[in-house]
Order: sequence, then C-alpha cells, then structure tokens
Amino acid sequence: MANRAQHSERLSPKDNHLLAALPAAVFERLHRFMTLTALPLGAVLYESGLQMRDVYFPVSGLVSLLCVLEDGGTAEIAVVGNDGCVGVSILLGGGGTPSRAVVQIAGNAYRVKSNAVLAEFRRGGPAALVLLRYIQSLMTQMSQTAVCNRHHTVEHQLCRWLLLSLDRVASNRIDMTQELISTMLGVRRGGITEAARKLQAAGLIEHRRGHITVPDRAKLEGHACECYAVLKRETDRLLPRQPVRATSAACCS
Repeated sequence: MANRAQHSERLSPKDNHLLAALPAAVFERLHRFMTLTALPLGAVLYESGLQMRDVYFPVSGLVSLLCVLEDGGTAEIAVVGNDGCVGVSILLGGGGTPSRAVVQIAGNAYRVKSNAVLAEFRRGGPAALVLLRYIQSLMTQMSQTAVCNRHHTVEHQLCRWLLLSLDRVASNRIDMTQELISTMLGVRRGGITEAARKLQAAGLIEHRRGHITVPDRAKLEGHACECYAVLKRETDRLLPRQPVRATSAACCS
C-alpha cells in the first residue's frame, strides 16, 4: 500500500473525530507515533485472522469491514470513516478478527502502531472512555446492519448504506459502481440497479454510471427504514461530533 498521502497540507489528525475528542495531553502522547498514510482504493488494511500491527484513523475516504465466506463471497458488516478507527480488535485482546478491512473510497488516514494505541488504552481515563464508546457504536452498527439485511428491502438497505457513507465522507456524492455496492451489501447487482432506479424516480438520488448524488438528505432520511435513525442517534449519543471540513469522496468508476 502506498504510504504517500494526498494533499497532506490540508489534513490534520483532528479531522478524525476520535483523535479530536482526546484531551490535549493524550493527543500529544499519541501524536509522535502518527504517520499520515494514503488509503488507495482497494487497499486491504488488514486480512482475516492476521495479527494487526497498526490502527488507522481515517481523515478522509471510507473503509469497509467485510465478512468473507469460504466461496469468496463477502458482505459488509460496518463502515469506518472520519468517525472512528480501523483495528479496534487489538484493544479487546484478540489481536485479530475474522473480518477484512478494505478501502472502498480512497482517502488518507493517520496510522499509529497498535502497541502505542494499546498502551494509551491501558492507561484508562479519557482515552479509554472515548475508544470504548466507539467500540460500542461500532458494535451497534454491526448488529443493526444484520437486522436491516435480514428484515428490510434492498431499497432500504441502499438508503441506509448511502446515508452512513455520506456521514463519513462529508459530501453529498459517492463515486462507486453498482457492482461494488452489491458486493458491500451482499446482494445481486440487479437488485441494486432496481433499487437505485426507484430512488432516482422518486427524486431521492441522482444516479449516473459510477456516481450517486443525494440532492436532499432530509428526503432520503425520510424514505429510509428505521435502521439509519437508530444508528445515527446512538452514534451521536456516544460520540458527539466536532465540525469537519468537507472533503472529496472520489473513488472508483
């Protein structure tokens, strides 16, 4: 994976909500271990079952946590952007996870050696509280995603996915193919095509090949199932956000 970050002069560790929430003393202790790292499209940040050596705090872009089946099939269980970090399993003592972390929208992250994050976590206090709240938020996202995928239509799943993704890229546009979205949601591409067609006909999205724009977030939220509202409410309760600067959400076509 390329280590050269794009547009580094415009990025700051505090563009990541977790890092921004840390007290100044904790932030300074971690800051000397931070390396600004590019997240190229398709990069695998960690693989299923392998030891995690780094924790990534994205400041732009989007990372998908995927469950991988024996036949190669995948399904997304959570998305991570500037709201959190990739690699929290090391804080729970496991060192690894059966999921895979893949960059789905290119961006940048501050990479920190896992032992430095773990040492700060073990100190307890404010840093541990922030990280534990994020873990709870991530667990809620995983469980609600499972419920949504089981009980709601592909159209509603797509609404939830779009809203969660847009929250984390600070944009109203996602550049991603229907094929890739179908891989994320674990449904057939035809199902995504039909769902996108219905949402566009209702004026909720503007869809062109490889690009989805949401002109009115409130309308899309009103059309979405309860799952997005549950996740948004819980995330806001656990991790109140600091204002962030808008960034590009460009990725694949």
